Amino acid sequence: MNNGLSIPTLPDSPTSGGEALTDGVRHALAVTRRGCEELIPEADWAQKLSRAERTGTPLRIKLGLDPTAPDIHIGHTVVLNKMRQLQDLGHTVIFLIGDFTSLIGDPSGRNSTRPPLTPEQIKANAETYYKQASLVLDPAKTEIRYNSEWSLPLGSMGMIQLAAKYTVARMMERNDFHQRFTAGTPISVHEFLYPLMQGYDSVALKSDLELGGTDQKFNLLMGRHLQAEYGQEPQCILTMPLLEGLDGVDKMSKSKNNYIGITEDANTMFAKVLSISDELMWRWYTLLSFQSMGAIEALQREVAGGRNPKDAKVMLAKEITARFHSAAAAEAAEQDFINRSKGGVPVEIPEVSLTGAPLGIAALLKSAGLAPSSSEANRLIDGGGVRVDGSVLSDKGLKLSAGTYVVQVGKRKFARVTLG
Repeated sequence: MNNGLSIPTLPDSPTSGGEALTDGVRHALAVTRRGCEELIPEADWAQKLSRAERTGTPLRIKLGLDPTAPDIHIGHTVVLNKMRQLQDLGHTVIFLIGDFTSLIGDPSGRNSTRPPLTPEQIKANAETYYKQASLVLDPAKTEIRYNSEWSLPLGSMGMIQLAAKYTVARMMERNDFHQRFTAGTPISVHEFLYPLMQGYDSVALKSDLELGGTDQKFNLLMGRHLQAEYGQEPQCILTMPLLEGLDGVDKMSKSKNNYIGITEDANTMFAKVLSISDELMWRWYTLLSFQSMGAIEALQREVAGGRNPKDAKVMLAKEITARFHSAAAAEAAEQDFINRSKGGVPVEIPEVSLTGAPLGIAALLKSAGLAPSSSEANRLIDGGGVRVDGSVLSDKGLKLSAGTYVVQVGKRKFARVTLG
């Protein structure tokens, strides 16, 4: 898509202003570029970094998130990680909660109108968003804003004036709008307001850099356009790739069940990281690890030289688990995984009390929450996926008498069932 921008490339040594890049600016550029999809325009960002270093004035770095769901997974943290890296360089991070834009509904990547959230849904989701994001960002160095602060006072007259600053023809260059229009799929007029309002956020916050996923590029460029319209220096934009999920194929998504929620327990989180492929591991290292690229590349060379790739995967699993829990929890999760891999029982498993002895095994699995139904329980037994006190079951007609049993389904589901 032609976004109407001339994007200069970064010269080898000087910025576009002619000044040589210092080592500090080169380092900041390397941190910015790490894992990113696009940095637009890169020469302008180098110039902003040079000015910030020269004047001691931090740059303003913005990330806007609509609280469309109460929980986030580690795929969402790819952009948050980049914010933290830039935050650690001394710049101001603005965590913008789109409580106003959520009322419109972001049409990005949609082939139909996105239903807007109610104010009650937005409030409930926003309450947990920042708490979870703070597991990555430094809360003491983060500015939290809500775009209703300036969007509501804009009023109808201000909205009309804002809408006059962009054309319908340019709006229709956006892929999802163009495809829906070509297909005859309805586009509501209010959907045009979303990119305008997101762009106006950059004006209100005087943003120097805005981050987002690759699917947000049009909205981020809108911010540059509107800042120029309002007489501000246009922001640069940084797009980050969408993280592939556990399957290594589709982007991480709860609907595809290939995700790791950042509020999942430490043992589950650790085990899920270890389940990814060796190839995907290195992409996750780049996008999720806080280790330097030099350290990651050295580790890659060790693995290429014969070191077991599982060692590197364990290091990544411990780093991610420690970030969302603690170093001690990550160590315990590693021991739990080792124990499970040897056929042992985890240290902590759910305790379940049932009545009705003697009870059929399928009914017990269903009642203990280890299988969704008796038929699924029978299928698991047929597949050799059920153990009681360490022994694999094959008899679907088995009835357990009163007592306490350690029941295992698959590799990860355990329960200590007391049957009375």
